[in-house]
Amino acid sequence: MMLSPDLFPVPLIHISETNSTNSYLQTFCAKEKTEEFTTVAADYQTSGRGQRGNSWESEPHKNLLFSFVLFPEFLEARRQFLISQIVSLAIKEELDTYTDDVSIKWPNDIYWKEKKICGILIENDLIGRNISRSIAGIGININQEEFHSPAPNPVSLYQITGKQYDIYEVLKNIMLRIQSYYNQLKKNDTLSIVAHYEKSLFRKEGMHRYKDADGEFLARIVCVEPEGRLILEDEMQAKRRYMFKEVEYLLK
Repeated sequence: MMLSPDLFPVPLIHISETNSTNSYLQTFCAKEKTEEFTTVAADYQTSGRGQRGNSWESEPHKNLLFSFVLFPEFLEARRQFLISQIVSLAIKEELDTYTDDVSIKWPNDIYWKEKKICGILIENDLIGRNISRSIAGIGININQEEFHSPAPNPVSLYQITGKQYDIYEVLKNIMLRIQSYYNQLKKNDTLSIVAHYEKSLFRKEGMHRYKDADGEFLARIVCVEPEGRLILEDEMQAKRRYMFKEVEYLLK
């Protein structure tokens, strides 16, 4: 089912195919006066982009592939990780309504147990010390029955529950959750956002295997600092600090 854009809670552009919804929305914003929360949803992406240059496998019409734009000019660039936190929390909490064991793998992948159900790519433009524009691109595996790419651990909501879902109903609910969190962010009510994010982290409890430039090690998560740095404590009780792409989770 395709919800009518007129009935959608945010401005919605539905397209059948694009190379990347982020790229499409960037081009759209450059050409048109664009309202905040404008969302581009595609049935198929030919070259969806992810973190570390990864691609995203998705069968046409099976999954949620979308991007939306914010203009958080009130937010200093040094606090941009809050955008990542509210987006990942909104998606995690929507998926919580369908299944258990959903978590956020730092910085912003969404996992079910040890498998990846959602990837997020956020691209921020800065003006001075603040963020002028933020485009979040999201791929969520909803109704795909099988995966064939070399990606190590994909999973879909269908594979978890055995049920098919109306992907635009899921999208509507996610956007409503993002709007709610964004309003909270505008009010500078960030303590509860940070607390919910840390509570929702993948492998929040116990010692787990990681790998950095020096090799493999066991550690536990201590916290995530405001700028997004992950703090781990290893077996020798030494603190290890990592920014994005500096440490790898070793999965089972």
